[in-house]
Amino acid sequence: MNLPNKLTIFRICLVPFFVFFLFSNLKYGQYIAVSIFILASLTDTLDGHIARSRNLITTFGKFMDPLADKILVSAAFISLVELGKVPSWIVIIIISRELAITGFRTVAVSEGVTIAADKWGKMKTVTQLIAIIALLLNNYPFSLINFPFDKIMLYISVVFTIISGVNYIYVNRKVLKSEKK
Repeated sequence: MNLPNKLTIFRICLVPFFVFFLFSNLKYGQYIAVSIFILASLTDTLDGHIARSRNLITTFGKFMDPLADKILVSAAFISLVELGKVPSWIVIIIISRELAITGFRTVAVSEGVTIAADKWGKMKTVTQLIAIIALLLNNYPFSLINFPFDKIMLYISVVFTIISGVNYIYVNRKVLKSEKK
């Protein structure tokens, strides 16, 4: 197993620790959870960079890397609903988009088509991660000036989630029209 794939597995393994510390009654549990989330998020950037720059792209990585991202982000958003920091309808939109695109990618792969992430998907990911971190930090330091940065980023991430999902399917709609003969 190569380094990028090990980083992907490591990201998945960090999720239970993130959730544990987030809900623990430990004095600095929330800050440990945020640190774990940031570390896990950084492994996503790192594993992709290493895989591309060293030509270590594998079928395992193509499948598991996006899945690891979905597990991490879904765990964070579901936890934020439990903590009362995010309305459930937002998380339903986010997770529904992820499931729909995963299904769409599965159809594409069965047709022999590999679909790369585009700028909209990357913006979705970045805004979601920023929103999650801001929400986990209780909007610090913006709370000091009474600026709702966390909520603004949350709603921006929802917009990018919707745009990226619609764009993803629209640009690759030929996958849905193909028929095997």
